[in-house]
Amino acid sequence: MNITSQIKKPIQNEMELFEKKFYESMTSKVALLNRITYYIVNRKGKQMRPMFVFLVAKMLSEKGEVNERTYRGASVIELIHTATLVHDDVVDDSNRRRGFFSINALWKNKIAVLVGDYLLSKGLLLSIDHGDFDLLRIISVAVREMSEGELLQIEKARRLDIVEDVYYEIIRKKTATLIASCCALGAKSVSEDEDQVEAMRKFGELIGMAFQIKDDLFDYTDDAIGKPTGIDIKEQKMTLPLIHALNNCSDKEKSWCINSIKNHNKDKKRVKEVIQFVKDKNGLQYAEQKMMQFQQEALEILSNFPQSEFRDALSLMVNYVIERKK
Repeated sequence: MNITSQIKKPIQNEMELFEKKFYESMTSKVALLNRITYYIVNRKGKQMRPMFVFLVAKMLSEKGEVNERTYRGASVIELIHTATLVHDDVVDDSNRRRGFFSINALWKNKIAVLVGDYLLSKGLLLSIDHGDFDLLRIISVAVREMSEGELLQIEKARRLDIVEDVYYEIIRKKTATLIASCCALGAKSVSEDEDQVEAMRKFGELIGMAFQIKDDLFDYTDDAIGKPTGIDIKEQKMTLPLIHALNNCSDKEKSWCINSIKNHNKDKKRVKEVIQFVKDKNGLQYAEQKMMQFQQEALEILSNFPQSEFRDALSLMVNYVIERKK
């Protein structure tokens, strides 16, 4: 049994029912929209975000059960997440998503932007129609922070002046906030204990931070992953290995590296040299160390909850995030 099947095992029934409810939550009277949403649903990823919602809810509920609010929370998160992916592909001018053509590649940018807006509004209305305003608040904060994180990254990429603290702020908003909201939603759907909700939000945030650093590390390895090596450098993204290397080199090396990223990022040979420079400055070891730190903090939060198959699955999830190969 692979690790994702192990993680899913205690929530297998919930995930199957969720898929039906999720597809229903996307339906429209517009045939074109239904064709596109059908395409999206049939090319879904690992569905990590709903898995977090259900595992947290089952770990915290008295009888290890979820309710309709849990399903709505999971659907809303997946709708919002899907909307951001559709919009991201337009922003990045990307033609592929998980090995398939992206929405903008098949139906052009205008339709992709409108579909993203539609999914976003469906998610918000799903909460409003059922009076889940507490869940809506959690989700709305995530949407705001994700936009801020993306814009902060774009602003800093222009000047290449990111320090480590700013990098953490970017990835907290851009990536970690959505996983944090999954865990907070799962908790909130079954518990009124604000301390529990906050503990799970923090737990999700820490996993999200580790997840993004792992993604950054992929840029420096030759493994067969979803994105080609060196793409962050080509896109002038300041990642943790690179920031560490720039903080631990001479002024001459620093200006060569920044010049390479700014003016020679399409030159394959130069990109390879930058990758080697980052490796030589122990950028990868440093980033790995930070990633493990976030992982350990997340596991510490989990250890405060009673042992159960749901807690075990969440521990597996934390480890999977940093051990995954893509």
